[in-house]
Amino acid sequence: MLRAIRAAGFETPKPIQAKAIPPAMRGRDVLGLAQTGTGKTAAFALPMISRLAAAPGGRGPRALILAPTRELAAQIRADLEMLARFTAVRVTTVFGGVPTGPQARALRARPDIVVACPGRLLDLMRRGSARLDGIEMLVLDEADQMLDMGFLPDIRAIIARLPSERQTMLFSATMPRPIRALADSLLVDPCVAEAAHAKPVQSIDHAFFTVAQRDKLALLRQLLEEEAVTAAIVFSRTKHRARRLADDLCRAGVRAVALQGNMTQGQRKRAMDGFRDGGFDVLVATDIAARGIDVARVSHVVNFDLPATSEAYTHRIGRTGRAGEDGLAWTFVTREDVPAARTIERRLNLRVRRFDPAIARRSAPANRGRPRRRQPAAASRRRRR
Repeated sequence: MLRAIRAAGFETPKPIQAKAIPPAMRGRDVLGLAQTGTGKTAAFALPMISRLAAAPGGRGPRALILAPTRELAAQIRADLEMLARFTAVRVTTVFGGVPTGPQARALRARPDIVVACPGRLLDLMRRGSARLDGIEMLVLDEADQMLDMGFLPDIRAIIARLPSERQTMLFSATMPRPIRALADSLLVDPCVAEAAHAKPVQSIDHAFFTVAQRDKLALLRQLLEEEAVTAAIVFSRTKHRARRLADDLCRAGVRAVALQGNMTQGQRKRAMDGFRDGGFDVLVATDIAARGIDVARVSHVVNFDLPATSEAYTHRIGRTGRAGEDGLAWTFVTREDVPAARTIERRLNLRVRRFDPAIARRSAPANRGRPRRRQPAAASRRRRR
């Protein structure tokens, strides 16, 4: 395990890791609360792999991790395999959008760890292709997102068929009431490992841009042209708007791709791989499609449409500023959005800088009226003019 930790480049544990790993190593149930991108995966992966590697020979699967999206499940598997590289621990994934046959065969090979989306796993269990009577450890990752996506009935159906004697760990970026109720029903005398989960990470710089609905696309194009955007995720409210917005940006010469629920698994994988490898500079996504995106190099998150809740805002902007890197979160605020934007500020205890930009038309100079980052005095003078 120490070889794998050194090979992964880990030197100092993140706060959530320092608080969650010791009780998890002792076999206690854990409720971990921390923002997206702060190291929660390693907080449960390291104790899990250590326990399985120290006592090999059990007939798997011995550990189950439930995740809300295919992308997050695949990312968790990649992290587990990286940390288990010097052990005999084997991992497989189970999720929808692909044929069930290969997944059923992988389960029959009795891997040590299964990372699964609830819907497909429950389907395989009902077919008799997934036996989980040997599960010793259960993890619910991004539990608040799974509840938001309506997975609670599937989760309860899966858990009802697991051994009652097991270690359970539940990790979440936010703590709405349903999460607390779920934790109380699943965890026995849990250790609460909390790492400032209520607010976004401090390495993110926030900005609200006041803009009319009809000018959003022009403002987005202007910002993408003027700022040092290495990789941006743009959030839209609906999958249809995400597709149209990606098409509009491509016609404007931006290397953009959409990620939305109507895409096949192959299309989603090509979009994510292209964005992760630098083939696309902008990923346009909906909240649900973007759950579990883990790309270290995201420099900007743009809320093209204002998120509905402060929790959704935290999840979205958590895609930048990861692992201590700086990030920027831009939010487009229409006149109708002002009360909701103020609510987000109040609930997250933030004071967000506001800009009222002059939208450059196609015939106008590209940099007209745009306040530069970290120059509030210059921005104020432009607003007065």
